[in-house]
Amino acid sequence: MLSRLSPADRAAFKNGVRDYSPTLMAMFSWGLVTGVAMSKSVLTVPQALGMSLLVYAGSSQLAILPLLAAKLPIWTVLLTAAMVNTRFVIFSAGLAPHFSYLPFWRRLLLGYFNGDVVYLLFLKKSFANGYVPGKEAYFWGMSVLSWVFWQASSIAGILLASAIPDNWGLELAGTLALVPLIVSAVMNRSTLAAVAAAGVVALVAIDLPYRLALPLAVCAAIASGSIADLLAERADFRRIRAARPGERSAGFGKER
Repeated sequence: MLSRLSPADRAAFKNGVRDYSPTLMAMFSWGLVTGVAMSKSVLTVPQALGMSLLVYAGSSQLAILPLLAAKLPIWTVLLTAAMVNTRFVIFSAGLAPHFSYLPFWRRLLLGYFNGDVVYLLFLKKSFANGYVPGKEAYFWGMSVLSWVFWQASSIAGILLASAIPDNWGLELAGTLALVPLIVSAVMNRSTLAAVAAAGVVALVAIDLPYRLALPLAVCAAIASGSIADLLAERADFRRIRAARPGERSAGFGKER
């Protein structure tokens, strides 16, 4: 597959693989936890395998398992999954300026393979909008590696669930492995405000049903980051105006 790419795309694809590699242990841990949870729920092995391959969204998969076990109406299952995955609407809006030139089916494919960590690392590269040589290949380098490791770990969890004790704490291990990545993404005040707001809301709302804490935390992060950006822009504007009083006075003198 790589031989069909241009030299620039091959290099970008390999860079994507390299940049995503430090997150693989966290990804593998989360996938294993999700696979075990699906296998120990009401799903059969074929159903769990189908969910892993088709849904490919660990948070929503874990969120709907208790609902399936409780035999709640299908609309509650779909609504819960949609609420948990609200953040992907934000991710899609963030990626749209970068890939709007692609055909619709390719954008759909990018949306399926996109993920939280992939999106975060992609934004850290600060690519220009529109077509940039190697940009799509870089995205695919991360996405393919993420998908392969997620499916491998999830399927391993499904097939080996009976041999994995519940007290191993794999879910906590996956969370702790992601903490350094989140900390490294805090590059300015608006990002810090978003992370802080999301953390507070997630802790306060942790006991809400249907994992509503996650979409609420996402909304809080967006609102806090936007407000922080707006306040920073206003502060910059005031500083610019305050730094140029002489120029305004000189301009009025010329008019007189």
